[in-house]
Amino acid sequence: MKSKQYLEEIRRAAGLGRAVLKKIEVKGRTVTFFLVTDKTYSADDVEHARTVSARYVPEGFTAEVNVRKAVPDPEGIRRAVADILKTRFPAAAAFVDPEDIEAYVDEGGGRFFIGVGEAERVRMHEDGILDAVGAELAKNFPGAWYGDVRAVEKDRGEIEREAPPEAEYVIAPRMFDIEDYSPIDGANPKHAIYIADLQKEAQGVTVCGTVAYVEERATKNGKPYFSFSLTDGSAQMRCSYFSKKATVEKVREIKQGDTVCLTGDNELFNGSLSFRAKQIDRGRPPEGFVPEERPSRPVPSAYKAVFPVPVSDYVQATLFGEAGIPEDFKKREFVVFDLETTGLNTNPAMGAMDRIIELGAVKIREGRICEKLSTFVACPVRLSEEIVKITGITDDMLVGAPALPDVIADFYKFTAGCSLVAHNMGFDYKFISHYGAEEGYRFEQRQYDTLVMSQKLLRLNHHRLNDVADFFGFTFHHHRAFDDAFVTAKIFIELVKMAKKLD
Repeated sequence: MKSKQYLEEIRRAAGLGRAVLKKIEVKGRTVTFFLVTDKTYSADDVEHARTVSARYVPEGFTAEVNVRKAVPDPEGIRRAVADILKTRFPAAAAFVDPEDIEAYVDEGGGRFFIGVGEAERVRMHEDGILDAVGAELAKNFPGAWYGDVRAVEKDRGEIEREAPPEAEYVIAPRMFDIEDYSPIDGANPKHAIYIADLQKEAQGVTVCGTVAYVEERATKNGKPYFSFSLTDGSAQMRCSYFSKKATVEKVREIKQGDTVCLTGDNELFNGSLSFRAKQIDRGRPPEGFVPEERPSRPVPSAYKAVFPVPVSDYVQATLFGEAGIPEDFKKREFVVFDLETTGLNTNPAMGAMDRIIELGAVKIREGRICEKLSTFVACPVRLSEEIVKITGITDDMLVGAPALPDVIADFYKFTAGCSLVAHNMGFDYKFISHYGAEEGYRFEQRQYDTLVMSQKLLRLNHHRLNDVADFFGFTFHHHRAFDDAFVTAKIFIELVKMAKKLD
């Protein structure tokens, strides 16, 4: 019996959308299919299942169905993970304590986490244990199940040897000369730092560029101050200047399109960097100034915190096949990625940049999905109720997650030599570009946006990720980074097959 094909037909009923086949029982000439669903089902759903099942029994046999609703609970999933490890991976189970297994259940299935020592962490990934446990869970519980490991302290009686630290990589800030200087405060700066390079706290630095926005405001005490948005071609930033009696009228003359230089401090304010100008003067970058490109930091020699593991899409391989994939597509490698973040602000000039809390990516090689990179990201700020509701990610789930600099470095290594793919690339890329620049990594690969591709190739009312996934019949757990990246990769392959080439 072709169980995958059978379930695909069964799941066309609304109440059986994530049903699993628990067992098949044969008594006499009656074959009973035992189905478990986590949704409320109707008599029509049962009749649909009986009709489908009848096509999968030998001639002369009668098909019956037994449908049961069961919503998995975290404790049941935790026990199931422990049993699967003990039965299928006894060597790995020997290093896992029952209390080190955690499970979270949501509408699309859920996730499980296995606490292991550092020595076993890589093995869990490289041996495919997590994927195998997830696949076993999917056979018994409705929905999709994904696993990850968390490092916990384990006493193995081994001598710990610390790896030698990597040499510190120093990013030298770029500078340019200031021309046509005219004093207001009289700081008399000679050079300005690129706004794009002003990524850390600094005292007594000068920036210079064109005023994109200026507004006069007043403090609670009625003292006037000015809010500027400044751009030098490398980036744009917001800054404030508290005027003096001797300069306030001259500063009021500054308008949008003027060029100025601001000297002051780049400091932390409410958890984000903010430039506070102590002095303001007129001046401009050199005539015909074009920001020089800074070479990217080298690709790390090894993964540090997040390790890629093999993954494949058996459903797409059997249902859609590889026919129609262009040969030039097979010769290239792609990384399809997605992020979950604390919010939607992708521009530091508009306030505190939101943070990445989850990264998911898959690699396509020779036209097939072959590897994945997936991790939560430590976050120093509490998540809003809205983000928790949308993503299902809670503050507790980020405890112990790798720090963003390590995640960015590992993601940069994962993407080396690959083109980048995302759905609505403009959003996700701005986060990767911004936080990559902070660590000296430049993501300059060619990019493909499945949102744009679907708009060109598909006649849909909307081209959101779930709309395009529905068009191809792909089910997934939306608003989780790996799930979104995985389904985007499947969509990308199908869109390329439709287009028959890449631009």
